[in-house]
Amino acid sequence: MTIFINLDTKQISPDQIAENAIDNPELLQDLLNGIGPQTQKSARRENCSQALIYMAETWPEILLSHWDFFIDLFSTNNGFSKYVAIYVIASLVKADPSGRCEKNLDDYFKLLSDESVMVASHAALNSAKIALACPALQSEITNRLLIIDQTHHDSGHLALVKAYVIESLDALYASSDLKPEIQAFVTAQLQCESPKTRKLAKAFQAKWEA
Repeated sequence: MTIFINLDTKQISPDQIAENAIDNPELLQDLLNGIGPQTQKSARRENCSQALIYMAETWPEILLSHWDFFIDLFSTNNGFSKYVAIYVIASLVKADPSGRCEKNLDDYFKLLSDESVMVASHAALNSAKIALACPALQSEITNRLLIIDQTHHDSGHLALVKAYVIESLDALYASSDLKPEIQAFVTAQLQCESPKTRKLAKAFQAKWEA
């Protein structure tokens, strides 16, 4: 039996919304529409965003056919749409046998230069998830993170993004072929103007130099 779900209220949890959307194409389409770049009610955008992120993590095969939809969101002017697309794509990679990740790698990593610090930061953070799901791309992804200084961000924003870069590098370090390069990057961040980034750099060194 199809259950009506009012996406404009917070009366049902994201996991319940996602579960109901599995066998309800109309609801799934509503979720996809709800993360689009057009103006949305905040409750609807939040419900749709959280449900799709949960669905991508739990049942990625359900969303694989919508891969291009999420990739297209990378080029919109709405940071919240991009944010959801980042998390969904990072989760779908592990369930995609066709290698679309490599095809769209440039589209993804353009987000590191996004004018939104939120978008750039979470693109950096989810890079490790993609790299671990696609071992053949791990060195390339690591190198793209290591050249974060080549993005357009001013020094203050760049310092913030680097905290998320370090988190990704920490997740990749154990299996990386680029340990010296990673160490050099992290060491340089001990002088970063962001307190959060300096703290993560110190924690990284304490963890991996032991």
